[in-house]
Amino acid sequence: MAPKQPKGEYIETDTGNKVSRRSLISGTQNIILGGRTVIQADVIIRGDLTRTLPSNPTTSGSAPAASNHVAVALGRYCFISTGSILRPPAKLHRGVYSCLPLKIGDNVFVGPGCIIEAASIGNNVWIGKGAMLGKMAIVKDGVRILEGAVVPAGMVVGVGSVVAGKPARVVGEVGVGWEGFNGRELWKNTTG
Repeated sequence: MAPKQPKGEYIETDTGNKVSRRSLISGTQNIILGGRTVIQADVIIRGDLTRTLPSNPTTSGSAPAASNHVAVALGRYCFISTGSILRPPAKLHRGVYSCLPLKIGDNVFVGPGCIIEAASIGNNVWIGKGAMLGKMAIVKDGVRILEGAVVPAGMVVGVGSVVAGKPARVVGEVGVGWEGFNGRELWKNTTG
């Protein structure tokens, strides 16, 4: 009998995603990873928080039924650093607490210890260590969110902005030639 191969830190999927064995991912059937995404240790992704819809009036029972919508969608070459939390934004609408999808574009870096509850994050976005993105915030393409920034709920961050502060506000624009985050290099260097 051949000896067992030692288990590495990361599980690699068919599409090249690398997911740490020490991350906590709930509701995997509601999470889409676009390919070549890295999820480090101690990351929490809440795919179990999905949109609830009222039951069909033609069926019996009045409990809301869970739908098969995607809760979290990550694009290609995303990098989610240690200790970050990704959960879909939620709101109370007509007495029903409902979670909406969290959509993250390509080449997005999420620094260590971030809490993300935004509605959407565009492509080529860099989010610094310890940043918090409030419920239903929208971050457009090419944005840089500095370390420790707290983006308030519902804020829309324009294309190419630099955001900082508590509460966060636009403090500048990214320079000409800044192409955002290149996730391909980090993906290549992540082993395990």
